[in-house]
Amino acid sequence: MKLTQIMRKKSGVVGDLISGTGGLIVGVIIVLVIISTLMGASLLSGTYDTTAVSMSQNFTNGINNVSTKIPTILLIGAVVLLFGVIVLLVRQSQAMGIGGSQGGSL
Repeated sequence: MKLTQIMRKKSGVVGDLISGTGGLIVGVIIVLVIISTLMGASLLSGTYDTTAVSMSQNFTNGINNVSTKIPTILLIGAVVLLFGVIVLLVRQSQAMGIGGSQGGSL
């Protein structure tokens, strides 16, 4: 197995969620830096300047929209992870004979 496949199996949904969010943030920062550099060097003029300003404002608005949703997304990810851990612990305790039930429902 490749190292990335092993890491993906270990990280699961939460790892993918974190890496995807991190990639999105890095990508947006790169685009904002490129637009800012082009505008600062006066390489954009006329309609392109207006377009660049509009793009920058749209990216800023998009970042604000996403940043308000990140805590909710992370909370959902944490709850899913917590339930997964609880299920695994219950199954393991039943397999070891701890907990008093003979068959178990999980």
